[in-house]
This record gives sequence, structure tokens and C-alpha cells, in this order.
Amino acid sequence: MNTAARMESSGERSRIQISQVTADLLSEAGLARWIIPRSSKIYVKGKGEMQTYWVSKSNRSIQPKGADLKSEMETLDEGAETEKSSETGEERDSGFLRVEGMNRTERLVEWNVEVLTTLLGQIVGCRSGVVNQIQSLASIEKSIGICGKTVLEEFTPTIPLKRFNTEELERRQSPGVIDIGGEAKSQLRNYISTIAGMYPDNAFHNFEHASHVTASVKKLLSRIVLVGDGNGLAASSIPTESVDLVDLAGHSYGITSDPLTQFAVVFSAIIHDVDHPGVPNAQLVKENTRCAQIYKKSVAEQKSVDIAWDMLMEDGYAELRTCIYQTEEDLLRFRQLLVNAVMATDIVDKELQALRKDRWETAFDSSAETQDESVESEDRKATIVIEHLIQASDVAHTMQHWYIYIKWNERFFMECYRAYNEGRADSDPSTNWYKAEIGFFDHYVIPLARKLQSCGVFGVSSDEYLNYATANRDEWVREGEALVEQFLATFKEENAHLTAPIDPQIANLKE
Repeated sequence: MNTAARMESSGERSRIQISQVTADLLSEAGLARWIIPRSSKIYVKGKGEMQTYWVSKSNRSIQPKGADLKSEMETLDEGAETEKSSETGEERDSGFLRVEGMNRTERLVEWNVEVLTTLLGQIVGCRSGVVNQIQSLASIEKSIGICGKTVLEEFTPTIPLKRFNTEELERRQSPGVIDIGGEAKSQLRNYISTIAGMYPDNAFHNFEHASHVTASVKKLLSRIVLVGDGNGLAASSIPTESVDLVDLAGHSYGITSDPLTQFAVVFSAIIHDVDHPGVPNAQLVKENTRCAQIYKKSVAEQKSVDIAWDMLMEDGYAELRTCIYQTEEDLLRFRQLLVNAVMATDIVDKELQALRKDRWETAFDSSAETQDESVESEDRKATIVIEHLIQASDVAHTMQHWYIYIKWNERFFMECYRAYNEGRADSDPSTNWYKAEIGFFDHYVIPLARKLQSCGVFGVSSDEYLNYATANRDEWVREGEALVEQFLATFKEENAHLTAPIDPQIANLKE
């Protein structure tokens, strides 16, 4: 009765609100794409805060081009709904107000800045508000990335994460009372704005994609489950705020007890495709580009890390760096997390994928007679979970509402077909797009969603990803062939001024 009464009083006109139990039933019936998580939880007497959902069958439709900010932010932070600010009466989308005169990229920059600012507040709060200058780390900062190793060679299968005892947790200051300082935030905004400008105008691998990946990372981190008294996440009462950190070492393998770990993963999502060339690594190697000569493999990913890191080390971002780390240990952990997370987004390299699969099986071997509960084992699990978390976020569109999946699938098609049209692909992607997408679901997306489920970190929330993936796969089987024809017709209509596709062999001869 309490639940029903509270849902009735917190509902909205012409909208259907359902409980977690009902949402689970719809998911089990293959209708997960109808469910939109409500951005704020409701309070139910005797039960505490409860997540509810809106039901909308319209989610199957493809969003029209030129969709407004609400649609944009629903894509970024699925489940957000437009609300009225109690103070100003203005529309508010996914946590920030519309700002007149700001273009799409500027709004995305502000959204990313606010996400990172909150995480920086948690890092500083973890240090009891201490922010000292770090000139003593200058030589170490300068040595990173110029020691003769490529970024890929810095990869390590196990990253030692930081542990906190009860006393340290109690000394933490709430991020709500932490001010990282005007100069640090100004530098952060300048940094993210510059990063945004370094993303080319690709159809898929652009700054909006990076922001979408960031939103998915943030969402997954915030959904790590509550386990036992005193262990878990204490959800904020403010929908747009990040969760409060408490001791999760043991169940989440230490991922969420260290705010620097969370910051590093979110930061990695923002910069992971900086200066992306719009073609796969194999094409860069084939073309023997300068970057391919330097990096050999995972070309685009290694280049992104180097670009983003070199810029972060500039003098103009000194105050920002003091917020991120204060010790050599934190600096090196931040760097290692960044390397591992961005390298994980190379999902095409078969050797890297095989190594990652072996590491997962070693870390989560349920057949072992005795479970290894050592710190090293926890770190091994945390490292591989982080890599899979960002992998899932990189293809999050495949595990979200149908219209989001189709929006990004079409964009990726447009990017690939443009490369073919310019002679930078060996074959016409439209001829095999339908079947290849089914294979992508069967051999990558759905197994990845099952790993999120099986690792035990994300609780029932991981079911949502698997349900969406299977539902989108089934829908693609039914509608995919017609959609590919639609994609191709749209490309030709929008690019009628371009010449016919260039023969790759002729293009290579011209080079």
C-alpha cells in the first residue's frame, strides 16, 4: 500500500510509472526498450528510497534529425526527463539549465566539466580538503611517456588500487562542501573545451560519442550495488549528483572506494577517441601513416592517450593536476588507469581480445577449488572489470533503447561508407552491414553484457544491459535489412555532390 500510494502521489499526468518489480517483468518479457529509469528516486515509508521507471512505447521510433537538447541529454544520460527548476521555473535537462547562446558542443563541454568537477571534489575530500602544489613531482611528470615505451607497452594486467581504512573514510569531507577553486575549474573547462575541438567532425567518432561513453561510464559506476551494512553506495538525494563513496573494497574489488579510480575511468572516456581519423587502425597501418609507423597497433588509441596526456602536463593545467593527484603513487596510478582503460577500447585487435579473455577467465574462475581473496586477486579483478566497463560504455548504444541504438548505428554506417567513398576501405560496407551487425551482437555485445552480469559488481542493473542487447538484436534481425537500405539512401541523398566511390587500389596508387 505504501508503495502504491507514493507512486500515485509522485506520478505525472499522462505518464505511466512502474516499480522495479514491474520493470523486471517487462524486461523478462523482452520489452526492456519500453522502460526509462526515472532520474530521481522516490521515498517510500518503511522501504526508503526506491527506483521507479516510466513506460514509453515510443522509444522504438528513430529520433528526427535536429532533435532538441532534451533528446540529446536523454541519449547521454538515459532516463533523464525535462523538469521545471523550482527556483527559476526554467526547463532543466539532465542536471543543467539551458544557456542561451551555447551551441551543442559547448553544452556537452559544460556537462562533462560538471561531471569531472564533482569527481574532483570527491578526490580532494578524500584528502580532507588538502590541495598543495606538486613541484616535487615535475620530474616524474616529464618522464612519463618519454621513456622509450609506447603507450601500449605501458599496459599492465593488474593495477594496484588504493585501500582505505575506516578512520580514513570517516575523515573524508563531503564533496558537497568542497570547492576545487576557480582556477582549477577554469583550467578543467579550458582543457575539456580544447579536447572537444580536437575531435574531428566524424559521423560517429566525435565529441558527442565521447560524451555518450562518459555518461555510460558514470551510470555504471553509480549502479554498483549495495552489499551488506556499511558496504556499498549511499545514493545522493540530488539526481544529478554522483553517489557518495563508502567502503566497497571486497565486493566491488576496490573500484568505488577510491575516487581517483572513478575520475580516471571517466576522464579516459572523454579523451579515448581524440583526433580519431574516421577509419580503423588496420586502414592506418595499410596506408603506412606516420602514427602507424610509430605505434604499429592500437594506433588511434595510443595516439589519443599521448595527445591528451601531453596537453594535461602543460603549465597551464598545473592547478588542475594538483586536484587530481598529490603524490607519486597517485600520479602513477592515474596514468596506469588511463592507459589500461583507453587501450581496452581497441576491440578489433584479436591478440588483445584473446589476452583480455584469458585474464577474465583467470580472475573469475568459478571452478577453482578455493577462491583467492588476496589483495592481488582483488586488484586483478578490479583491473579487468574496469576494462570491460569502458568497453561496454564504448558500445553502450547497443545496450540502450532501440532509437538510441539505431541513431548511433546509422552514424557509424555513415562514417564507414564515407571512408569507402573516399577510397579508404576495401569493400562496400552496405553489402554486409546487416549480417555483420548480427555477428557483432552474437560474438561481442551479448557476451560482454553477460560478463557485466556475471562479475557480480553491478547487481540487477546489469540485467538491463543484457535485456536491451538481446531485444535490439532481435529487432535488428526483423528490421535491419530495410534500415541498411534507408541508411544508404540517406547517405547518397546528403552527399549527392560527392563523386562515386573511389577504387581503393587507384587511391593507393595516387598516394
